[in-house]
Amino acid sequence: MSKPVTLSKARAYDIVRSPRITEKATLGSQHNQVTFRVPLDATKGEIKAAVESVFGVKVTAVNTLRQFGKSKRFRGHLGKRSDFKKAMVSLAEGQSIDVTTGV
Repeated sequence: MSKPVTLSKARAYDIVRSPRITEKATLGSQHNQVTFRVPLDATKGEIKAAVESVFGVKVTAVNTLRQFGKSKRFRGHLGKRSDFKKAMVSLAEGQSIDVTTGV
């Protein structure tokens, strides 16, 4: 069992950057999940502690994935979108986060 992670308030707000409002994230909300965009260096323990402290909810599980940036062209010039990490956070039964309102 890992020890609990302690975060400063500033680091907690830095970890939870923005909610992902997509069709797949909306389907996850039926299963009491919320999807957030987080920094690449954030760990699952830090994400869990940040969501619990910022929103005041109980987190049961955190799944993460690294989304690699696409290569795109604009007027013949090659560019690349930046990489980012997504975190699918499962909440305890009866808990919810309203992502349409601000924090």
